Amino acid sequence: MGRTLDTAGVRKGDIVQNMYGYGLFTGGLGIHYGTRAIGATILPTSVGNTKRQLMLMKDLRSTVVTSTPSYMVYLVEASRAEGYEPRTDFALRIGVFGAEPWSEEARKRIEEGFGLRAHDIYGMSELYGPGVGIECDQRNGLHIWGDEFLVETINPDTGEVLEPGKEGELVFTMLSREAMPFLRYRSRDLSTVYEEECACGRYHSRIARIKGRSDDMLILGGVNVFPSQIEHVLMNIPGLGDQYQIIVTHKDLDRLAVKVEASTDMLRDPNLPKKILEDLFAVLAIRADVELVELGTLPRSEVGKARRVIDLRPKV
Repeated sequence: MGRTLDTAGVRKGDIVQNMYGYGLFTGGLGIHYGTRAIGATILPTSVGNTKRQLMLMKDLRSTVVTSTPSYMVYLVEASRAEGYEPRTDFALRIGVFGAEPWSEEARKRIEEGFGLRAHDIYGMSELYGPGVGIECDQRNGLHIWGDEFLVETINPDTGEVLEPGKEGELVFTMLSREAMPFLRYRSRDLSTVYEEECACGRYHSRIARIKGRSDDMLILGGVNVFPSQIEHVLMNIPGLGDQYQIIVTHKDLDRLAVKVEASTDMLRDPNLPKKILEDLFAVLAIRADVELVELGTLPRSEVGKARRVIDLRPKV
């Protein structure tokens, strides 16, 4: 974790506000001890209590923040509601975000909101928690530490090993662990492995941003849909809020509904639902019911990962 954070640009003089959970979740403790290994200052604020997070972030001049990306998107909104100007009232320069898939559009909103540089981090409790992979300053993939892991991609349906550069399910073999070593452990995470040298000079294999999980994928009328695809569409439409909800039902046929928050002015635009529907269809190739709701209507999550998908279909 020390070299993982160092790769993202964290240095000895930094103040790291760690908003990952402690306890039995490996993320908080991994970030904590990695920060100490570097010699930086750690603020173990853990999850939740947004008002306190913002107060400490300002008063203690945190320079690095770690959390789930969905919570950081929420903090942009929450900080303004509390009267802060996130780009000038805080001293953040680096963010390390992971534990759930997130889009480039979410990265852009976080970076524009707080004026920091956002890095994607990859980890898995079954391996050794966070720090399996991290983006360097080039941010063209996450470096997987090659002295610890052999990473491959396979066809998730057949198990066939795929060539580097082909998208598939990530499979990991641990090279140094003595207790409970995993051999070709299936992660269920969908990505692509690249083996060429990175512009930063590192030769460790890189993986693309996680597209989603094979077991999180929604199959609607035979079409594969990932929540990240829907987020990509929504965050590219000006005037929409950061919060959305995906609801799947079944009555004769599968139905996809998307609720998304919008500003008051946008709620008055009669063409906006049609615009969202058309953009979703262009990406997903299926029709969706679109509902616009007022800002602050959809539930927020201050603890853990955001619950974006509600699948109400009968269990078979």
